Amino acid sequence: QICLSLVKLLFYLAHSPLGSIVLLDFQPRQFVMVDGNLKVTDMDDASTEELSCKEDNDCTLDFPTKSFPLKCSAVGKCEGINEKKNLFNAYRYFFTYLLPHSAPPALRPFLSDILNATGDLQYGINETLKAFEKVLHLYKSGLYLQKRPLLLKEYISLKGFRMVEGEDYKCWPSYSHLGCLLSVHSAEEAAAICNSQSQCQSFIITQQRTWTGRPLALFQSSLTDLIPDANAVVYIKRSASSGKRL
Repeated sequence: QICLSLVKLLFYLAHSPLGSIVLLDFQPRQFVMVDGNLKVTDMDDASTEELSCKEDNDCTLDFPTKSFPLKCSAVGKCEGINEKKNLFNAYRYFFTYLLPHSAPPALRPFLSDILNATGDLQYGINETLKAFEKVLHLYKSGLYLQKRPLLLKEYISLKGFRMVEGEDYKCWPSYSHLGCLLSVHSAEEAAAICNSQSQCQSFIITQQRTWTGRPLALFQSSLTDLIPDANAVVYIKRSASSGKRL
């Protein structure tokens, strides 16, 4: 969410009515999340000036660990230098820390492609935004789940009940510090996650939603007391329920 919001912001800065705007003091502390959107807190160090040049050799974009040769345009300006400076700073301050983590395994190659392409400035901001929107579409639609075995049939579903919530086993990246609370596309994906965790014996799909509209599923290691809940369904592994009275 943070990276996508940042890319949308940089897209706007690259195509602003004032021209391409560069953030000269590009640091994480310069940004804040407001209602799920990343905002710049200080525009004092923003500039629309692009580096003047006479030849391509005047247009090297230097960073502490990398340098990028750019083209000198016919009007004597280094082409896209403001956009590229913003994008590489987004890569080194945000993408490298946030993109490799917490995505479903099937989507990680797409995020690695974005990481590699922005790290080498092979993508401009337009291509980067398109790549992020593609990943978001795959994530929200559940298309990344295609061709998976159906595992929900291995579970007994009890409608109208939920389990008493309490401290349980931890998993990563959980939305709760008390237990294993993960974003899922469907009960079928939750069953696959439960099967992949040796501690998991049951799960429920909660009424909570993430910023993408996906529900959160709570995974539990023991068959705790059931309490009535007209809107809930408990899914229990058949292997865990065998021999137990439900």
